[in-house]
Amino acid sequence: MRFALAGNPNGGKTTLFNALTGLRAHTANYPGTTIECRLGRCANGDHEIELLDLPGIYDFNASSEEEQVALDALQGRSAEFGSLDGVIVVTDATNLSRSLFLISQIVEMKLPVVVALNMVDLAEAGGMRIDARKLAAELGCPVIPVVARTGRGLAELRATLRQMKPPAPRNVCGGCDGCRFRTRYAWSDAVTQRCVEHAPRPPSRWTERIDHMLTHPVLGVAAFFGVMLGLFFLIFSLASVPMDLIDKLFSSLGGWVERTLPESDLRNLLVKGVIGGAGGVLVFLPQICILFFCISLLEDTGYLARAAFVMDRLMRRVGLPGKAFVPMLSAHACAIPAIMATRVIEDKRDRLVTILVLPLFSCSARIPVYSMLAALLFADNAWRASLVFTGAYAVGILAAVGVAFALKRTLLKGESRPLVLELPSYKMPSLRTAALLMFDRAKVFLRRAGTIILFISVALWALATYPKSEPPKEAVALQQQAGQLRARGATKDANEAQAQAERLTAHSALANSAAGRIGHYIEPVLRPLGFDWQIGIGIISSFAAREVIVSTLAVVYGVGEDVAEENPESLYDSLRRAQRADGTKVFTTATCVSLLLFYVLAMQCLATQAITRRETNSWKWPALQLGYMTLLAYGAALTAFQVLRMCGIA
Repeated sequence: MRFALAGNPNGGKTTLFNALTGLRAHTANYPGTTIECRLGRCANGDHEIELLDLPGIYDFNASSEEEQVALDALQGRSAEFGSLDGVIVVTDATNLSRSLFLISQIVEMKLPVVVALNMVDLAEAGGMRIDARKLAAELGCPVIPVVARTGRGLAELRATLRQMKPPAPRNVCGGCDGCRFRTRYAWSDAVTQRCVEHAPRPPSRWTERIDHMLTHPVLGVAAFFGVMLGLFFLIFSLASVPMDLIDKLFSSLGGWVERTLPESDLRNLLVKGVIGGAGGVLVFLPQICILFFCISLLEDTGYLARAAFVMDRLMRRVGLPGKAFVPMLSAHACAIPAIMATRVIEDKRDRLVTILVLPLFSCSARIPVYSMLAALLFADNAWRASLVFTGAYAVGILAAVGVAFALKRTLLKGESRPLVLELPSYKMPSLRTAALLMFDRAKVFLRRAGTIILFISVALWALATYPKSEPPKEAVALQQQAGQLRARGATKDANEAQAQAERLTAHSALANSAAGRIGHYIEPVLRPLGFDWQIGIGIISSFAAREVIVSTLAVVYGVGEDVAEENPESLYDSLRRAQRADGTKVFTTATCVSLLLFYVLAMQCLATQAITRRETNSWKWPALQLGYMTLLAYGAALTAFQVLRMCGIA
């Protein structure tokens, strides 16, 4: 049997779904949409019940794509899910009158209905006592008091589901005359008065005091920045421990494969393509898990609604809703979890605009590139080097705001959806719900985006490996010299000669590979930016991950990837000495500034493209994202390089 969970937003529907299904749930997209649905199985006696978690709705008057999807499923118009065997209406016991409006419409559909009266503990704490039997008589369907967060009442709910029958034909609200809302609201208020007893309690002013601070135009913004700073710190610092462990695990696995298998293309594929690609996928998991665990806690406490209210005034000036600020801030750690976090934005246009601009915020993967260029520009001046970082982050933020402003007035034209929300009551968050959401997001990422990212990693490995080329004569001579030195007992000199031969071989192999040939092919396009074909190879390779350009430049400029990791200064010295065919320096001030701006603004991360495809359910938007960011980066780098050259700054 299949039951849908329906109800108002913030009624605890997802918490109840998680309590009933646990880990026996999976996430999918509603057919033809980017809206997610969650399907789960609930053990119920000697059989199972399938549960469909619908988007929250207030009534049958759909005003958004999410509400239309919920209505189609309830009314049996969904080709994917077909007709339902019943509906579980999750109701906020602290605001019964509002919930009854939707309940009356669902009951009149003649489907088997059970009302899960959720958060009765909060209602009781507020001095309310709801007569569930009297309410069931009024509605003509079972009413089960539950507390989804603690599990109270779930056994009775499961027992009721086993015995559910269609309600008797009736018009719950007694018909409609005049305004189609007036009679139904009047009926809801009347039922609430008959079924709810309010015990006199001294009014608590704590909620009002907290709300006065959290929604204040100044204090509220300061509090929000404090909360987001904490979230940002967790994503940036706490995730570094498991990320380092994952990186070391895959490095060790790659090292074991290298020691076990003989030198071959298969070994190279496994180490650099498959194992390296899988490590590149899994290294994002800690950030994704921490982000969604914390967002779930913030939403469960009721704070996220206050944060959206506070930030809406500022964000609407650039055409975005207040809820866009959470993913924008987390994008400074990584754009991948940030794009996944845009699900908190209800309006489709607002969500699309936010997704399209998030990669412009400087993520942690850009830091190695900024460090390299800062060292090249200001090797002996830490303050000026710090200005490179500050400027890079500022340019990214300004570009994102400007592009969002332009998109909302051109391609995705339209004002931001007015913020209409109910501030939910404060409550203790459910660690179980947060953990299940975190687990669900991790599964979705690995199942859908992970496969694409792994494929991309293997493809880029192939471009950098084939076609094969013979080692250069200099490398062959050095290898022979190393053998002679080793025969004479000069081990240190032999190792140095061997290492130099390997660096020359790697440089030649990369230069003659498909990636190297593409670098030569695109050099005329890159030359006006101050780049040569070797920087072009770095740009191509960094589509796997932005920071890969550092190790790629170490190879193409003859330093060696391992040496560059152990001693970055050797790479910087080599880059400072690098010369073009005409004897001029490659990494001049103008070239470094040009390359910096290019990496601030360019897409350069196919993993992010895969997530954009996953979240928008179309390749059109990732293509637009890649196209506009490439043009923006090229234009900024071209302008900077040419202007600096005209000013005589080399």
